[in-house]
Amino acid sequence: MNWQLLLSPERLGKTVLGPDELGRSPFHKDYDRVIFSGAFRRLGRKTQVHPVSSNDLIHTRLTHSLEVASVGRSLGILVGELLRDELPHWCLPVDLGVIVQSACLAHDIGNPPFGHSGEDAFRYWFLQAAGKGWFDEMADKELADFLNFEGNAQGLRILTQLEYHQYEGGMRLTYATLGSYLKYPWTSRYAQAEGYKKCKFGCYQSELPLLEQIVTKLGLPQVDVERWQRHPLVYLLEVADDICYGLIDLEDGIEMDLLSYKEVESLLLDLVGVKTPKLMEQLDAISSPRRKLAILRGKAIHHLTNAAADAFVSQQAMLLEGKLVGDLAEYMDSASKECILKAKKIAREKIFQDKQKTLHEIGAYTTLEVLLNNFCGAAIELHSKGTLSFKNKRIFDLLGHDVPREDWSLYQSVMRMIDFISGMTDNYATEMAKEMTGRSSPV
Repeated sequence: MNWQLLLSPERLGKTVLGPDELGRSPFHKDYDRVIFSGAFRRLGRKTQVHPVSSNDLIHTRLTHSLEVASVGRSLGILVGELLRDELPHWCLPVDLGVIVQSACLAHDIGNPPFGHSGEDAFRYWFLQAAGKGWFDEMADKELADFLNFEGNAQGLRILTQLEYHQYEGGMRLTYATLGSYLKYPWTSRYAQAEGYKKCKFGCYQSELPLLEQIVTKLGLPQVDVERWQRHPLVYLLEVADDICYGLIDLEDGIEMDLLSYKEVESLLLDLVGVKTPKLMEQLDAISSPRRKLAILRGKAIHHLTNAAADAFVSQQAMLLEGKLVGDLAEYMDSASKECILKAKKIAREKIFQDKQKTLHEIGAYTTLEVLLNNFCGAAIELHSKGTLSFKNKRIFDLLGHDVPREDWSLYQSVMRMIDFISGMTDNYATEMAKEMTGRSSPV
């Protein structure tokens, strides 16, 4: 792979580049297109870890994405400065920063309501429905998209199909940004494969022709059927995500009274305390644990960002050859790597087991079962009978202009239902499910 192709400013769905604008590169436009999209705005009411209504300071998918984008921008600019002489003339360090920033901003845009438990609820429902023979006529590779429902693949569909220019390039982002977003440039045929990123994939069969176009433009080598090497900048997106949710999960844990401030202080001081000898004096002068944590968090993110950029530059040759094994965090200095691993371990043991979070996740299955039964049931009836009952006509009315057509395949019709349901916020999904089961109380 080479940076000339990897940083292509050409746009998906647009063969002619627009005129240059003063102070605004094609990559800056990518950022604007993502942040002004409806799909991005809805992340404000989607679960990150804890239920969105539990505490106003707790992170949602929106605030998490903004923070990851901030760290990603810093990483991209820093790497761009270190590699300045190797970049094509049209890509300045600040442009590299905004490419990573835009990809980070979009990295969770395809997540359904209720976070990762929502993803699993989709998979569980389709497994049960397939067992009943509802999708027997669907091709195995098409059914695999639903049995392994994945927010990353849904995100690619949003970016390239659903937002703005529907089915004509979507947001029409640059190939560089799309490549940096594609954490898993392969289809669901690898969702159950052993090895790196088991159970993850980034492209449905419906977007495979677009993926092929993207990887060709970027020069990403093909390694197997429907599978390509990852873009090097994906590793910066992933480590930005690791840094943020590793530290921010702990911050949310304190807000939820699941962790003590001292536990987190100890972890972060192990990382940054030695290099900032006056830090303890600064912290002792502050009475608020929240303000203390903000100072520690800022210094920790600064340290981890520099460590990640150094790791990227040191591993550049392996990245361009597509031979890097594992995540970029594994190549950071030992203190940085240990900090991220310990933060994740604390989160797993003390935060992810919270009773309120568990109840919220269980409720996700019930809510999504109601919605999937109704919407996918209507799509199946249309496909099998060519007509709709009165109830299913009313269900289709809820879709507005996005109703499936009679001549569509079952795969296409069900995918349209998934677009609608996965795009819902937690609250909207819950309220609609209540209405559909007659459990909604009159105001």
